[in-house]
Amino acid sequence: MAESSRDLVLRRIREALQTPGPAPAPRPDFAAPLHPKPAASDDLAVAFAQSFVRVGGAFYYCESEEHFYDQLFLYKKEQQLENLYVWEPELKKLLHAGDLVFQGDEDGFREHADAGLTSCEALVARTGSILVSGATTSGRRLSIYPDQHLVLARTSQVVADIGDALQLMQTKYGPGKLPSMISLTSGPSRTADIEKTLVLGAHGPRRLALFLLDDAPAPTT
Repeated sequence: MAESSRDLVLRRIREALQTPGPAPAPRPDFAAPLHPKPAASDDLAVAFAQSFVRVGGAFYYCESEEHFYDQLFLYKKEQQLENLYVWEPELKKLLHAGDLVFQGDEDGFREHADAGLTSCEALVARTGSILVSGATTSGRRLSIYPDQHLVLARTSQVVADIGDALQLMQTKYGPGKLPSMISLTSGPSRTADIEKTLVLGAHGPRRLALFLLDDAPAPTT
């Protein structure tokens, strides 16, 4: 006697139930970091450089302060920067030592600012972002208003992710005392809101350049 359709379906169900299923997926470890962190600080600097260039930043590695002077001089010449504004005392002192020309006050800032050079709070390796704040003498304007934003940072400021950067600021400024402005900059300002056409410099600097100064201690012999 031929099997009815009902009997055929039931047989297949019984056979399927007897066949062992795939092993259950391992239980996820929700405490484990989503993105593994590099083990060494050198790896962090490399990871940051790769991420920073990927989002459109111009990256310059500086082995020493003298190398930074050379890099910045050539950058100014290539970009034809006539008015580089620098307001932070430590950066002014550094540029004076390298005989580099800059504008140290606010005279003609709105009309003539080609670029601004600032420091930063931290560098985020995973996203290639620069964390800046309004706590420095550069304030809120120098990293946003000029056509180009130049940043001098140290390798010791590179951290793995955004959480580490914020923890660094909590340690620096103390609980409840963070600067009134904290901003993550990931590449030059851009938008494609109008007809899907990419426009640089829509909401801030058209070009972002980072000079990363190696401040790792020299190996002992």
